[in-house]
This record gives sequence, structure tokens and C-alpha cells, in this order.
Amino acid sequence: MMNQFDWQSHLNDIYSVFPESNKQPVIGITGNFGDKGCELARGYYESIIASGGVPVIIPPSTDRDTMVNTLQNIDGLLLSGGGDMNPLYVGEEPSPKLHGINSERDLPELLLINLAYNRQIPILGICRGIQMIACALGGKIYQNISKPTIKHSQDLDRSIPSHTVNINKGTTLSKIYDREKVLVNSFHHQAVSEPGERFKVSATAPDGTIEAIESCEFKSIIGVQWHPEYLTEGKPLFDWLVAEAENFSQAKDLHKRILSLDTHCDTPMFFPQGIHFDQRDPRILVDLQKMNEGHQDATIMVAYLPQPKLGETFSSKVQMEQITPCDYADLIFDKIEKIVSQNSRYISIARTPFDLYEDKRHNRKSIMFGIENGLALNGKISNLKHFATRGVVYITLCHNGDNDICDSARGCNTHNGVSQFGANVIHEMNKLGIMVDLSHGSEKSFYDALEISSTPIVCSHSSCRALCDVPRDLTDEQLMALKQHGGVAQMTLYHGFLRKEGQATIEDFMAHLDHAINVMGIDHVGIGTDFDGDGGVPGLANSSELINFTRQLLKKRYNESDIQKIWGGNFLRIMSQVQNIKR
Repeated sequence: MMNQFDWQSHLNDIYSVFPESNKQPVIGITGNFGDKGCELARGYYESIIASGGVPVIIPPSTDRDTMVNTLQNIDGLLLSGGGDMNPLYVGEEPSPKLHGINSERDLPELLLINLAYNRQIPILGICRGIQMIACALGGKIYQNISKPTIKHSQDLDRSIPSHTVNINKGTTLSKIYDREKVLVNSFHHQAVSEPGERFKVSATAPDGTIEAIESCEFKSIIGVQWHPEYLTEGKPLFDWLVAEAENFSQAKDLHKRILSLDTHCDTPMFFPQGIHFDQRDPRILVDLQKMNEGHQDATIMVAYLPQPKLGETFSSKVQMEQITPCDYADLIFDKIEKIVSQNSRYISIARTPFDLYEDKRHNRKSIMFGIENGLALNGKISNLKHFATRGVVYITLCHNGDNDICDSARGCNTHNGVSQFGANVIHEMNKLGIMVDLSHGSEKSFYDALEISSTPIVCSHSSCRALCDVPRDLTDEQLMALKQHGGVAQMTLYHGFLRKEGQATIEDFMAHLDHAINVMGIDHVGIGTDFDGDGGVPGLANSSELINFTRQLLKKRYNESDIQKIWGGNFLRIMSQVQNIKR
């Protein structure tokens, strides 16, 4: 047996394995604050080590750089227990039964939880931790449990359970424990009274007190009222946290090596509202902060042009007097370029796949230009050359209504597919290296374009009609035809294209992706979110959550090569083909 004071032998033992040990996920644990400064009960870090994680203590600090750099270097967050929260932070006066407040911890933890939430970092909150999660993210707490019928602050040793909790079926907690009841300890009088809209209750005490909550947005967040670090049956919770953190760590590492491209977002529609693209602006789903949080490298921002109905003018549709569709598209691109120039250290306009990879190499985000609705041509083939010069990489031939190019999936069959003018447009797009996009096109327009185009076509934001029977989605026959002509279908996050009834979620999106892969193969699929064009579902609600897509792909055991294909590689292959013809 090794002598504990023979430190040199311990050092040799550490160096006995080469190369170094496999990477383990790093779990940040919020430290308590006592008379001697930051401190932590040993049960927390020992439980993390026993589950295969690497524990580090996070001191209670509100220093911005400290908090941001800490979060960049951890893979999971454990919120430890401790004293009461100051009720002033939730707009309440103190209860007569309020216990000791630990004022050093409240503000740092409220900030830390919000930042970790936005970064999709897996979180486990214990006792005070569950209460802090609720207060930070829209829930409420009792300062003193309302009308308890059991004792919630036990006098027993912490390793001895004092009561049971009932676990709700179908929750993550029920999967962790695989049972309906668990024996727990209890040392509290504050408790969650309302979980808020972001969470659901996953366990209750016999008197109805909320004992556990978890995310209802498909995030890896669980809070429990008890102290699992003292219990034999506490280990499954730490196993869950470390496993989720490992998956998150793998996704982060993968994003350093691959290029992630969203092929369709409508964020420019919000530019007239004076949005702040360099900040985390709640009015939009895509901005620099959210792209950074979600590890997203690039997006194709479209100039969206609404289709006028019979008797309407385009200028009245966009409420701008005497403006042509072409000039309107230019205004949008001008605004994007202005925003990019103001943030040129962090973002760039890309026009080719090479530009995208150069931006990633220099740690910049990328924006590409697209046009949603060929109405932007204003009936003139010559405008195609103008938009090609501006760097437009694709044009969606129509939107929700027939135009002079083709019939829409929601149109009136004006041309019985692609018009003669539309055929000329497609031929010219082929020559100029602009991709032909048939999202929004009718089935006849789709098949006409396949025959007319000399280059593969794309569907920048569509899903599968076999799973959601709406005209905007693609039939299996269309998917197969697209594959045979070398094209790609980018699955979209618009809820109405994922399911006809009920709330669509990330699970529905993954089902559409899996179906498209089963029909077309891995080389013909991708993601076009339609963010800020009504796209976004729980689990993939904005750019900050896009790393959750990668985490799902890893859990489904897609390899790195396949994930790169899905995350833009297939789309960029076609972009290169189309642009190379021009060159």
C-alpha cells in the first residue's frame, strides 16, 4: 500500500499512464460563502469525481470576465445548497420565518444561472440550487413552505432519508431513477411554489411540496430539493449531470472542427425596428451573442419580399412609397453590410464556401446573402447579374403566392409550374452561379425546375410531407427526385411544417431529419431554421440553442463526417458546384 506521505510515489503513479488520461467533463460547483471565504462541503466534489467528472469550485463573484471565462471552460454546472435567498431579489418583503441570508451568493448565482442557461450548459441544482433556478428563470418560491403536513427540515444525520417523494411519469427524473418513489433527506423551509413556464414539476412530497423541477424546453436542467450528495441513491443524479456534460463537451469540441451553416433566416425583417445585432436582443432569434452561445458559424440571411395579391402593389405591401422590389432587396443588403461593417472584428460577409472557412479560421462569424421571392428581379433578367455581383448565393423562386417566375405551393396554378420567363431566369442563374431554391414552390414548379436547371437545385427550408401533410413540405417522391438530380433538402424549424396539431419540438424536427436521411441518404440533407420567419421550436428556439442540435446528432451516434454534411457540408458542396460553373 502506498504511503500517503511519499508524495514522489504519488507523482510517479500519476505519470504512469501515457498518453494522458481521457478527457473528462469539467463540472463547476458554486461555492458557499462562510467566515473564512469561499468553501464547499466535500460531498459535492466527491460525488462528481465518483461519477467521472472533474470538479472545480466557482467563487461567488460578479466580475464579468471571471464569470464569462468560467462558463467557457466548464461543461456542467452544479448549484450547491446553502442559506436562504434574499426575498428582495424576487420583489418580496422578508417573512418572519426567514433564516440566515447569504448575501454574497445571491446576485452572482442569479447571473451565473442565466448565462449558463443561454449557453445550454447542463445544470443540476441542489436544495438552495433548485430555488435559485426558479427565481433566476421565471419561477417563484415560498419563503416558508405553505401549510406543510410533513417535516421538511430533518434533525437526523444527513445520510438518513426522512421522507419520500413521488416522481412524475415521463420525466427525465423518472428515467434517471426508473421508479415512482425515492427516499430523500430534507433540510429546508424555502421551496419552489411555481416552476414558471420554462420548467415542469417532476417530483413532489406527500404533502404536495415541489421536490424537483426540470426543463420543459428540452434543456439539460434539473433541480432537486433534497441533498443527494449524502445519500447512496444520490449517485444517479450526478451520473446524469456528468453524462450530459460529457455530451455537451463533445459537441463543443466538434464545433471547433466543423463549419455550422444555417441556410435560411429572416432576421433582416426586424432591422427597421432598430435592433442591436451586436447584443443579445430579445426581439430577434439571431444575433452575434446568440450565434456565439450556440456555437453557430454562419447563416444565410435573406431579403424577404412579400408577394402582393391581385390589386395590391408591392410598395403598399412594404409600406414604402414608389419602391421597386429590386431596390427593396438592395436596402436590406445595404443594412446587413452596415451592421457587418460596424462589427467587422466579429463578423464578415461571405460569398463563397472558401470565404466561410476563412472566417472560421480567423474566428469570425459569417453572413451570406439570399433572396426569398424572385419578385426581387422586378421582371428583369438583367437584375440577376446585379444580385450576383452583390454576392447573393441563392434565390427562392417564389413565396406564398404565384409570381411571374413560377407557381407557389400556396398559389393558384397561374403558369402550371414554371413560366417561360421563369425558365429563362433559371438558365441565367445557372450561368451566373446562383443556386436555384424551390422551397415555397408548387410540386409542378419543383419538377419543372429540376428539368430546366443544369445545376442541382436546393430547398433551403422545407420538411417532409410524409410526417406533416402540408403543401409546403416535400413528398418522398420529391425527395428522391431531388437526390437523383444531386440536390439537397434543408429541414426547417417552422412548427406548422413539422406537425399539424399540437406543439412541435426538437423531437419532431429530428424525426423529419431522420426521415429525409432514410429516403435520400446522408449526402442530401441539412438545416434551414427559418429563424425570425416564425421558425423555432422548444429545444431549438433561437441561435443560442443550435448546439442542442449537434448534441442530438451525437446522441443518435452520427459520426463527425456525417454531422459536418448535415451542418452545411452538403449545401456547400452544391454551392461550390454552382459557383464553379460560373468560374
